Amino acid sequence: MTGSLSRKYLMIVAGLVLGAVAALMSVAGNPANMGICLACFYRDITGALGLHRAATVQYLRPEIMGMALGGFISALVFGEFRARGGSAPLVRFFLGVFFMVGAMVFLGCPVRAVLRLAGGDLNGLTGIAGVVVGVLVGIHLLKNGFNLGRSTPTHVAAGWIMPIFMLGLLLLAIFKPQFILASKEGPGAATAPLILSLVAGLLFGVLAQRTRMCFVGGWRDLFLVKDTYLFSGIAAFFVGALIINLLFGKIHVGFVNQPISHNSHLWNFLGMTLAGLTATLMGGCPLRQTILAAEGDTDAGITLWGIIAGAAFAHNFGLASSPQGPSPLGPVAVLIGLAFALAVGLLMREKVE
Repeated sequence: MTGSLSRKYLMIVAGLVLGAVAALMSVAGNPANMGICLACFYRDITGALGLHRAATVQYLRPEIMGMALGGFISALVFGEFRARGGSAPLVRFFLGVFFMVGAMVFLGCPVRAVLRLAGGDLNGLTGIAGVVVGVLVGIHLLKNGFNLGRSTPTHVAAGWIMPIFMLGLLLLAIFKPQFILASKEGPGAATAPLILSLVAGLLFGVLAQRTRMCFVGGWRDLFLVKDTYLFSGIAAFFVGALIINLLFGKIHVGFVNQPISHNSHLWNFLGMTLAGLTATLMGGCPLRQTILAAEGDTDAGITLWGIIAGAAFAHNFGLASSPQGPSPLGPVAVLIGLAFALAVGLLMREKVE
């Protein structure tokens, strides 16, 4: 009992600290209500690498590299780095693609949904409701035998690929070669100082690795096994961000005129339903996938490449929303993604006793 209580206290402290840090990153220069957003930041990195040409969302976000490297260092220090993989990698890739489609229609991931709500953007409620419904559908599929199969140990070198890739991205962010693109306006041009962004990312990586924090897994465990451990991190994260926003006068309550947000409630809801469902099926939100990849999980690494590909598809094919609302093709892509995720969940089942 004492051990479980100390774990939960660590999760609550980590949630409070990381929520405060995420909100402070907006104060330091990152976009409002987007101090830390995994989907948005992977999208910006995708643009910086030239994989999409949306000029307003291109920047090598050091926070992402910091998370991966922080998680990697923590896993090495605590003996938790284990190279493994082979659990339906192609399926995970496309689940990552469609997760990103849903996130780009909502304009944020489950982390940003909490941050948006902590800044007074009530569209965050619609997004969180979508995540919860997606998780509930995913739980139903899990209870009926959905399983992507076991991962198995693999060569240590394979587990090092994503951490080395992230280190390479960090070096590109520091030295800024000409072929790396960077926004001159828009969200991609709103950036905190590089060293501060890196430190924030490292802190996220270490604490998320130690606590197993997940902004979808918290809802899954709450409803599936009535375990509040991961959910307490989500709640504490909201409180930490809310406190900082109150202190700096950054709260503006309402559905309209919110930063990098639209109030098309149906597609905010369904976009995040898709995000919640795909994340449940692939075993965690982008934060969790980033940390798993840093720990040597090559399946999580493939999922992150799916997220990167999804960002490229969303912007190259006009699927991403804007503050004016969803694009004409975005809702179609969400419906296709929901159909794909449901098909995966129904067809990849084992017999349940």
